[in-house]
Amino acid sequence: MSRKLEALQAKRNRRLKTMGFLAICTAIVVVVSGLALRNRQDEAVKSWTQEQDIPTVKVIALEQGSTLSHLTLPGVVQAYYDAPIYARVPGYLKMWYQDIGARVKKGQVLAIIDTPDLDQQLEQAKADLVTERAKLQLAQVTAARWKRLLTQDAVSAQESDEKTDDMAVKTALVKAAQANVNRLQAMEAFKQLTAPFDGIVTARKTDIGDLIVAGGDKGPELFAVADVHKLRVYVSVPQAYSAHLTPGITAMLTLPEFPERQFKAVMVSSASAVSSTTGTVLVEMSLDNSKGEINPGDYAEVHFDVPSSYVHIRVPSSALIFRAAGLQVATLGADNRVVLKKIRLARDDGAYVEVAAGLSVNDQIIDNPPDSLSNGEKVVVGHTLPVVRGRDHGRG
Repeated sequence: MSRKLEALQAKRNRRLKTMGFLAICTAIVVVVSGLALRNRQDEAVKSWTQEQDIPTVKVIALEQGSTLSHLTLPGVVQAYYDAPIYARVPGYLKMWYQDIGARVKKGQVLAIIDTPDLDQQLEQAKADLVTERAKLQLAQVTAARWKRLLTQDAVSAQESDEKTDDMAVKTALVKAAQANVNRLQAMEAFKQLTAPFDGIVTARKTDIGDLIVAGGDKGPELFAVADVHKLRVYVSVPQAYSAHLTPGITAMLTLPEFPERQFKAVMVSSASAVSSTTGTVLVEMSLDNSKGEINPGDYAEVHFDVPSSYVHIRVPSSALIFRAAGLQVATLGADNRVVLKKIRLARDDGAYVEVAAGLSVNDQIIDNPPDSLSNGEKVVVGHTLPVVRGRDHGRG
């Protein structure tokens, strides 16, 4: 009996040892499996974190633009001729006959000035002329008489010469008096203010009874007459584009009062000098206005299509990077690595800029780059934005 019990106890112990060993092995397997799973999870988290650190960017593709520069500049419209009318004689305005907007012909009377002082001066000058002519007539008779007496040895040669010289003096005085009469008669003609050419009265700055002061440097402008059958348009062209604007080139004008229409103008001349204050060259355009639709003094937008030997690339302002190294843009390089490129601007239109140097049409520009983006950094391309066409100059 005792032996049976011992045998059963030994068998139970062996079973317990086996079960314990199996439990330990199972625990080891569970621990090892847990550690391996945790390691894989850590690697996955690390990989996910690294992927999240790679910025996702939007890329802009560029395309070759036109070789024409589309340039829009402000212009000032002026009359072909514009003459202010001043008084040449003092007096009072007796009557005016033409008001603003009137179409007048060359020589047509605009107003008449009453000049009592000038009238009296002319009358006095005429009387002086009559007196001098009478004196001359007497001197001529006297000189002729003394010449006859000289042939008879009744007077000396000295006395005869004196009478001849006196006649010459009287002749000069008559000419002076006649010239004074002619001058005052010419001044009398200025009592009538007339149009210097065919045109339109653009200003009337006087009225009946006004005191008229003679002289353009003293008196006020009384009328203004403008010839508007043609108009001159003056445009200040930036120096960078002035070499492409030559006489004969055409431009299209738009005016605020005609928003749906365009008017053709032709370049006539250039100042051929760059202003030191504005950095622009003044050019003159000629505009036909035979229908009289356009007014002198109008503001106009002048649109040029200028041929160019190079093409600027147009880039959204949102793609620009402003750093200590200068103005840059981020481009997409090989293996989706960032390549920062320094650029030089040609024109800033606000929403877009035109790049004169630093980019090519084959570059892919990163739009809205993160502030932390660095050269050589890897990025993920989210999607490519529509093509931004390069062109010489945007309308602005």
